[in-house]
Parts: sequence; structure tokens; C-alpha cells
Amino acid sequence: MNESATASTAPATARFRQRIFSGIQPSGGLTLGNYLGALKRFVEKQDEGIETVYCLVDLHAITVWQDPEKLRHATREAAAGFIASGIDPARSILFNQSQVAAHAELAWIFNCVARMGWLRRMTQFKDKAGKNAEEASVGLFAYPNLMAADILAYHATHVPVGEDQKQHLELTRDIAIKFNNDFGVDFFPVVEPVIEGAATRVMSLRDGTRKMSKSDPSDMSRINLTDDADAIAQKFRKARTDPEPLPETVEGLDGRPEARNLVNIYAALADRTPAAVIAEFGGKGFGVFKPALADLAVEKLRPISAEMTRLMADVAEIDRILGAGAERADAIARPILADCLDIVGMVRSRPAHG
Repeated sequence: MNESATASTAPATARFRQRIFSGIQPSGGLTLGNYLGALKRFVEKQDEGIETVYCLVDLHAITVWQDPEKLRHATREAAAGFIASGIDPARSILFNQSQVAAHAELAWIFNCVARMGWLRRMTQFKDKAGKNAEEASVGLFAYPNLMAADILAYHATHVPVGEDQKQHLELTRDIAIKFNNDFGVDFFPVVEPVIEGAATRVMSLRDGTRKMSKSDPSDMSRINLTDDADAIAQKFRKARTDPEPLPETVEGLDGRPEARNLVNIYAALADRTPAAVIAEFGGKGFGVFKPALADLAVEKLRPISAEMTRLMADVAEIDRILGAGAERADAIARPILADCLDIVGMVRSRPAHG
């Protein structure tokens, strides 16, 4: 926690209505990593009695240049992936970020709350900008503030995140605490991360030390949700492994990243623990395990791929769903933004409008 964000956080979230917010960037096709690390858990959250708000963060996508037509396609395809995976637009709010202006407006306020030193410590900017940091967009540097706005515009109390996003969520907590301290209010909740499941971070099929990514130049490194059964089976059968059989205990996976990754994927797809998978396959070679994993993945993912194809044949319906979701999202975010502007000291004398 940063020095200027030191208020007690324990009781804050309890004073707010429980609401989950999370988003995925539509900058390319959805992968198995998106499904197991996010979408599968998003679907499960719908049954927990907590309001769920899910967003396609297209404003985040343009922190690096995007072809406009490809971005539109990717946004609709991501929406299709959410729905095909089980997100019910009637039970969850599903929309794309740019249709709700509160995200960008609140992000500017947070640009003035967050400190430069906080953003300079964000490892993802260093990773993405690399040696060309001076050529990177201001948006890429400041996008953690927009991420904070995404969450806090809804007074979200819980955010399902992967391990790689924990630092950004900590920044969101710091921004909320500093805002509350600066203005002497208890306005923004201090959000809690939700990290659970056997495969919260799915790794590349070609390198078990790197996250599965849609930006990896090798298509064999990932399972795309649009892959057909043959492609899924082939990629798992050719996934990189070591020459040893699977160990008899989970501890035996230490130092074997590719083996651990495949076991975690099997566990997550089968709703089992890694220990249960090892109990079944321990001592067996990958010639046995990888075909079993491929069959399981095809069984679980083929219906999703087929439904995505069906949905993408009618993008007008996808646009309707996103528009309706944006209306519902705006109805939550607009009053919160208005209260925030009042707290900051903005004069707001325009007549109310829709």
C-alpha cells in the first residue's frame, strides 16, 4: 500500500452493496486462458446472488493503435464469447466501455488523484513499452487509472482478476483510499480481489513460464475459443512437455512448468483439483495424458465455438445486447459520477438529460 493511502480498509466494503465488476480487452481473439481465467468464473458468479457487471474495455484497447474495423469485429466477437460461455445478458450487465462516458470522465479525476510514482511502479507498462517507453502513448502509461475508474464508477466491491492484474487492483484501492482521505468522505469502496480456481493463470502451450496470450506470434501457443475440434486436439497433442511421466504428487510438479500448466488446465476444465488429476494420471506418460486432455477440452469448448459462430452471424443482435447493457450500466455509473463531481467541487447547472 502506498504511503498516502493509509486509511483503515476493513469496514469500508461492507458499507456498500456487493457488486462484481470485471472486463476483458477486445484486442484479439479470446483464448482458453480468457475462458478458464475469467469467463468460466464470471458465469459461476451469476449464481452467487451478487450483481455482476462485465465490460469489454475497448478504450483500453486503443492504448496501442488498433485498426478500427478489426477493433469493432474483436469487440463483437468478445461479446459472443461471453454469451457463448454462459453469460446471460438478462442476469448480468454486459456492455462495451466506450458506450458509458462515466469511465473516461472518472478516469480524468483519477489522473489527478493518482501519483506519478505509483504509475511508474506498474510492471505491465514496463513490459509493454519495453525500451521504447518514450514512444508509448500517454494512455498506455495512465491506463491503470482508467481501470480504477472502470471499477469504481460502479462502486464495485469485488473484482475477479488474474495474478498479473493484482498490482493494478492495488492501485485502484490506493486511489479509492486517497480520494476518500483527500475529501474527507467515505465514498469509494476499497475493492477486494477475487482470485480462485486451479487455472487462474493459464500458460503458453509452448513455454510454461509465459502466460497464454492472444498476442503471441505462434498460434500453437494458445487455444482460441474459435478453434475447431481438430485444432484443439492437435495443439494439445503438440504442447511442449518434458520427458518424465506425471509425478505421483502435486509437489512433484515443482520445476516442471509445462507439466503443471497442463495439469492445471485439465483440473479447471473438469472442475477438479490438481491433486485429483494427479491421483488419476500420476505415473503415466504424456502419451496418455495429452490425448485425454485434448478430448476433455474438445468436449468443453466445441459448444462454445459453435455458439460463437452462430452469434457472429447476427452482429445486429450482439450490438443490441451491448447497447441494452450500456443503458443499464450507465444508470448505475451516472449518479455515482455526479456525486463524485459534487464532492470534487464542480459546478453542475445543466438540466438533467438522458
